[in-house]
Amino acid sequence: MTLARRGLIAGLLGLLGGCSPAALLNTTVSRSGYRLDADIPYGSLPRQKLDIYTPEEPRADGKSVIFFYGGSWDSGAKGDYLFVGQALAARGITTIIPDYRVYPEVRYPTFLDDGAAATAWAASRVGADKLFVAGHSAGAYISVMMVANTPYLAAAGVDRMKLPAGIGIAGPYDFLPLTSRRLQEIFGGPNRRETQPIEYARAPLPPLLLLHGTADTTVKPFNSERLAAAWRKAGGKAELKLYPEVDHIDIVGSFSELLRKRAPSLDDTISFIDHT
Repeated sequence: MTLARRGLIAGLLGLLGGCSPAALLNTTVSRSGYRLDADIPYGSLPRQKLDIYTPEEPRADGKSVIFFYGGSWDSGAKGDYLFVGQALAARGITTIIPDYRVYPEVRYPTFLDDGAAATAWAASRVGADKLFVAGHSAGAYISVMMVANTPYLAAAGVDRMKLPAGIGIAGPYDFLPLTSRRLQEIFGGPNRRETQPIEYARAPLPPLLLLHGTADTTVKPFNSERLAAAWRKAGGKAELKLYPEVDHIDIVGSFSELLRKRAPSLDDTISFIDHT
């Protein structure tokens, strides 16, 4: 790899750091092969909007993905994840990326209510039986809380057991006690077990794919390891893939063509969708 290319990649990863806007990375993404319909409301509030990436050549089976981005539950924007929408749409997968309300506007569990509302909207559009619920980092937290044995989707009118599966990418699922004052404010205290996805690994459960990098120091890999074990103990199917020397940003940045060699996240996601 040339020094210039290393510098470009370092700059792009810097933009992705902490799930901040990836505008520069998105300049490398193809605008062909899909139609983007942006800012479609799934609720009445400003951040209750979503973008839809519809492939020009969709899969015959109609399998689709709703993807929740990360940002520590206090930041993020759906437009920054063009590279994810394009990557999946290029494989024929209709992809829906919503915004959701974040701190300090809201606290737990309101972002989960928004996640459920967006998932219900997507299920009504593509069919619950074709909709995979995926996310990265804080978005993986939301996606797993949708498919785990929680009441959020039922309250939004969706039977979570009709969903084919969930996909969590570098997500926090068992992360107590909270030492950050900001996180304590978001989740209402340092040690509320009801905020943890692992607490809801109770039958019945849909299948789950968990991807994590072993070099992730932002969200430690034990989150995925413990959740996979709990999911299986409850009788659910959980596929866990750990990527050596892959960090918190590599694992989602590698959805883009420019950074795809950094981790097999996209190929493993597609393979899971193909076989589920």
